[in-house]
Amino acid sequence: MRNSAFKQLSWLTLVCLIALAISCVSPFDRTTWWLEVAPVLIALPVLWATHQRFPLTPLLYVCIGWHALVLIVGGTYSYARVPLGFELQSWLDLSRNPYDKIGHFTQGFVPALVAREILLRGGYVRGGKMLAFLVLCVVLAISATYELIEWAAAVALGQGADEFLGTQGDPWDTQSDMAFALLGGVVALLALSRWQDRQIQQIEAPRREGNPQ
Repeated sequence: MRNSAFKQLSWLTLVCLIALAISCVSPFDRTTWWLEVAPVLIALPVLWATHQRFPLTPLLYVCIGWHALVLIVGGTYSYARVPLGFELQSWLDLSRNPYDKIGHFTQGFVPALVAREILLRGGYVRGGKMLAFLVLCVVLAISATYELIEWAAAVALGQGADEFLGTQGDPWDTQSDMAFALLGGVVALLALSRWQDRQIQQIEAPRREGNPQ
C-alpha cells in the first residue's frame, strides 16, 4: 500500500505540474492566478516532505489531486469565467456561473478526508460520532479562514481583488460558500469513510507489525 501511495503521489505531482505549466502561460488575471494556485504550490512540497514518515492513502492523494486541478482551472479563467461553469449555468438555468460553488464543495470534501485520516491515524479520536463532528468543525474552520483571506485580499487589493472574490453580485456569497464546503464535508464522510478506513488499515498494519513497506 505504501508503494501504491508513492505512485499516486508521483502521478499527482506530475499532473499538477503539467496543469500549472499550461495555466500559467496566459491566465485571465495574473494576480488571481497566484492567489488561487498558492495552496497547490504549498501542498505539493508538504506532501513530499512527509510522504515517507506519514504516507497518505492512495484515495486521499487522488482527492487532493482533484482539488488541485479545481483550483488551477479556477485560477486560469477566474471562477466566474470558467467555461464548464457557463455550461452548467445553461443546463441548470442558473443566474450565475456556479463553478466557484464546485470549488467550495471540493474545499469541504477533500479537507474532510484529510482531517479524518490525520485524526484516525494519530489516535486523537476514537468515537465515530465525535470524529465526524470534529472533521466537520475543521471543514468549517478552513472555509471561514478562506473567506477571511478573501476579505483581506479585497481590502489590500481593492478592485483588483474582484476576480479573486468571484461574488458575481451575490450578497450572500460568503455564507453560501461555507454552506457548500459543509455539504462537501458531509458527502465525503458518507461516501468514502469505509473506503478510507480499509486503506488506512492496509497502511498501518505493516507498521504495527514492525515491517513498514
